[in-house]
Amino acid sequence: MINYKILFLDIDGTILTPDDTIQDSTKQAVAQLQQKGLEVFLATGRPLHEIANIGEELNIHSFIGYNGAFAIYKGETIFRETMNKDTVKHFLDIAKSHGHEAVLYTSDKNAFTSLEAPITKEFMKKFHLYKNDTITDNILNQVLGITLINLSENEHVLYEEDAEIHLSQVNIEGFRHSYDVIRDTVNKGLAVQMILERLGIPKESAIAFGDGMNDKEMLSYVGEGFAMGNAHPNLFPYAKHTTTSVTESGIYNGLKSLGLLE
Repeated sequence: MINYKILFLDIDGTILTPDDTIQDSTKQAVAQLQQKGLEVFLATGRPLHEIANIGEELNIHSFIGYNGAFAIYKGETIFRETMNKDTVKHFLDIAKSHGHEAVLYTSDKNAFTSLEAPITKEFMKKFHLYKNDTITDNILNQVLGITLINLSENEHVLYEEDAEIHLSQVNIEGFRHSYDVIRDTVNKGLAVQMILERLGIPKESAIAFGDGMNDKEMLSYVGEGFAMGNAHPNLFPYAKHTTTSVTESGIYNGLKSLGLLE
C-alpha cells in the first residue's frame, strides 16, 4: 500500500462550492488527513494575500499561489518567480487595444486596468479581492500572475504568441470570459515538484484535486491526480481519477477511494 504523505487542493470549484462555502465533508476530510500526519497545501491561482481566511477555516498553513509563482511551506518561501516586465507590458497593450480588462497580482495587492468597470467589479466580488488598486508602471516588475477579463471566444490566442505562455479559462460559471496567464516554466505542477523535493517526498505519495485547466500540470505530476466531476472537460485526460463534483463531496469521496478516510 502506498504511504501517502501530502495533499494539494485547488480552491475555486474544488474546495469552494458555487455559493462560496466549504462543505462539511471537505472540512472532515482535511482534518482526518492532518490527524494522520499528511501535509496539506492550498494550490490556487488566487493571490496569497486574499486567501488567509480559507486557510484558517481548514487549518492549512502552506500554500501555492498565483498558479505556481509563489509557494510557502509553513511560513518558509519555497519558490517565488515574477513575470517578465516586457511580457506584462505587451499583454496590457493587447488588452487595451481589444477592450479587455486585466488584473496584475503582486505579493501584496491586485492592480486592475479599471476599478470602476462593471465587469471588474463583478470579478472582485466573486473572488473576494479587497486589496485592489489601479495599475502603475512601478509594479510591472513585481507581477506574480495575471488574469485577463472580458475576452470573447478564441480571443485568448491574441496573447499566446509566446510559445512558453498559454491562457487557462477560469472554470467558474459566469466568469468563463476570464483567463489566467500560465507560464510553461512557472505553474502549479512545477511548484508541487519543488515542494516535494524540498520535503523529500516522492511524487507517488502525493495527491492533488483540481477542476480547471490551470490544474493540469499539477494533476499530471502527482501520483494520484483527481479531476472534480465539475471540472473543465479538457482536464479529465490529465487526471488519473475522476471524483464527484464540488457540491457532491468530491474531495471526501476521492480520498475515501484511496482508503484514507474512515
